[in-house]
Amino acid sequence: MNESEVNVDLAIELGLTEEEYSRIREILGRVPTYAELGIYSVMWSEHCSYKNSIEVLKTLPRTGNRLLVAAGEENAGLVDIGDGFAIAFKIESHNHPSAVEPYQGAATGVGGILRDIFAMGARPIAVLNSLRFGNPENPQVQYSIKGIVKGIGDYGNSFGVPTVAGEVYFEECYENNPIVNAMAVGVVEVDRVARAVARGEGNSVMIVGSSTGRDGIHGATFASEEISDESAKKRPSVQVGDPFTEKLLLEATLETLASDCLIGVQDMGAAGITCSTSEMSVKGGCGMIIDLDRVPVREEGMSAYELLLSESQERMLLIVKRGFEERVKQIYAKWELQAEKIGQVTANEKLVVLKGGEKVAEIPAKSLVLGGGAPVYRREWRIPEYVADLRAFDENSVGEPHDLEECFLKVLSSMNIASKGWVYEQYDSMVRTNTIVQVPADAGVIRLKGSEKLISLKTDCNARYAYLNPRRGGSIAVAEAARNVVCTGAKPVAITNCLNFGNPYKPEVFWQFKEVVAGIGEACRVLETPVTGGNVSFYNDSLAGAVYPTPVIGMLGLIESIESVTTLSFKDEGDLIVLLGSMGRHIGGSEYLKVWHHLVAGDAPPIELPLERNVQTACLEMIRKGYVKSAHDISEGGLAVALAESCIGGGSGIGAWIEFNPKQRADAALFGEDQSRIIVTTAQGNFDPLHRIANNHHIPAMVIGEVGGDELRVGSLVKLSVQLLKSTYEGALKACLEGNGGKR
Repeated sequence: MNESEVNVDLAIELGLTEEEYSRIREILGRVPTYAELGIYSVMWSEHCSYKNSIEVLKTLPRTGNRLLVAAGEENAGLVDIGDGFAIAFKIESHNHPSAVEPYQGAATGVGGILRDIFAMGARPIAVLNSLRFGNPENPQVQYSIKGIVKGIGDYGNSFGVPTVAGEVYFEECYENNPIVNAMAVGVVEVDRVARAVARGEGNSVMIVGSSTGRDGIHGATFASEEISDESAKKRPSVQVGDPFTEKLLLEATLETLASDCLIGVQDMGAAGITCSTSEMSVKGGCGMIIDLDRVPVREEGMSAYELLLSESQERMLLIVKRGFEERVKQIYAKWELQAEKIGQVTANEKLVVLKGGEKVAEIPAKSLVLGGGAPVYRREWRIPEYVADLRAFDENSVGEPHDLEECFLKVLSSMNIASKGWVYEQYDSMVRTNTIVQVPADAGVIRLKGSEKLISLKTDCNARYAYLNPRRGGSIAVAEAARNVVCTGAKPVAITNCLNFGNPYKPEVFWQFKEVVAGIGEACRVLETPVTGGNVSFYNDSLAGAVYPTPVIGMLGLIESIESVTTLSFKDEGDLIVLLGSMGRHIGGSEYLKVWHHLVAGDAPPIELPLERNVQTACLEMIRKGYVKSAHDISEGGLAVALAESCIGGGSGIGAWIEFNPKQRADAALFGEDQSRIIVTTAQGNFDPLHRIANNHHIPAMVIGEVGGDELRVGSLVKLSVQLLKSTYEGALKACLEGNGGKR
């Protein structure tokens, strides 16, 4: 790479502003070198520095009794679940790389989040994902879907970790900018947790894993700009992953941690060597001297700039106790991996980089990172004009369907509701044999070997709600994720989040962001689910406009014993179907309104967070006392879809009849997406104690029907066979994707 003259024009070309370039000159007291400018350009990018979001993120609740590290302090969040175990979990985006190169972009997203987990000393036990695409009938979108799903499946399956839950949505706004969020979860003994820190003058800095190449250079900067016609030319910014090497890296790293050779360990993700060396130095209040000539490479003639900014995959940075270097090399050699000393820890809090015997960079490490010298901005915000226009929608302006059965099947076959079997069947959900509940389910459930406890995991977000009402949409994302794990018998304990938005320099987008975060914070405080960390992905913006604000919530729930595990499928003839919460009334922002009336309008459904908490607490008590045979939350598609999914969910299928005499519109009662609602089934003799629990928690609970037969009957309005429901639900997405080759 030719090293251009360092000036303000080059700084702007690398993604910095004129003011930021001036600030760099002030910090250094001179013009930066080419390598130094590259270092600042990636470390001060939005992807690494959070310069436009950190002030807002600080308002979230980030502490709790079970949290072992505060949000953002380590590679992942860490939650104490008792019995000497902790759960490490985190979610991150790989949107821009997946837009440009779907397969590798998605695959390396999974690889990167897995490294964050085992960098904590935790063994990965599950992955989840949250995906959003444009119209699946569009051949280019189909190409993207197939590449992304295959990338996720190939990496996770080859690495040997089950994909236990996820979600897939389709909206026109994601046409050119798919959302690809990956979540990973691991388990670690509390006294074996690793830290991403450098300490001890003279201790060695070692790079382990794969060799370094030119792939991924400026990937962090690429993720901090809008998708455009030029983005396809940036394929070299997309990393290439190797899950088999990552599996070896996992085993070697966990073995090294157990050998007590290490001070700290960090994944080499965004910004590569630059990020890991600077962040570990700052956390330990020290510095490093790094010799780039010692970095194992797979390409000749790499410059200091390229070596520092490469995001080649399957690499880690270790801080090794002095005298233990050979032991570390032996462990990694056993797993057929490289481990090379590239520098040492110093006491002067500077990052010094050598290449060819010359000093190419000397930077105060603190000036690079969040909370140090990295810039922090408070952006202008403005309420978008569309908000008032859409909320002025009058639900009475649309008529009720003449044929509710036809409407029912139309909603059930909507791409946002229909079975995503075509997707999740490409993922191995049973590897390691710990998966207890798998899709279709409200959440994935994993057994923890060595403990009686289980964990429940879910990713959730209705971006349409966040578009119509960002604050309410943020709260609902948390509430529904919590409600989902409750329906499996778990108590919600903490969240991670991935906040996907457009360009933060656009005031309307920044308003969406701050409002969503406020809504997330409100729900987390009421539901007592603190934020353990996560990711902000801005610049999800293309020539067609910004994506919907998409605050994906990754929820962790804790199940005390396997006896409490509950599924969504109806079980036995004659069981009572009980609605916890109220009948549906609200069709604004609903899937029904979009697919039947072709409208995205109205307001997001109202949510009363204290009522939500009471519904969840009551449902969990009912489950733990053995009164509940099945539980399923009511969300997209309303009561109608929840009933259909519970009929289908058991495999062979079982019907139900529902007493139905709505006092309001029948379409609202069937398809309204009002919040804080769960349908449970119970034996007829258990309704009275179940009802007492509901009364104690001040929530409605009413019998709306019984399980039985081979049809779903809703009063005189709907009569559909379970077999028809099943074929409609399971065939829609598959038929769409397999009806076209998905070619470019």
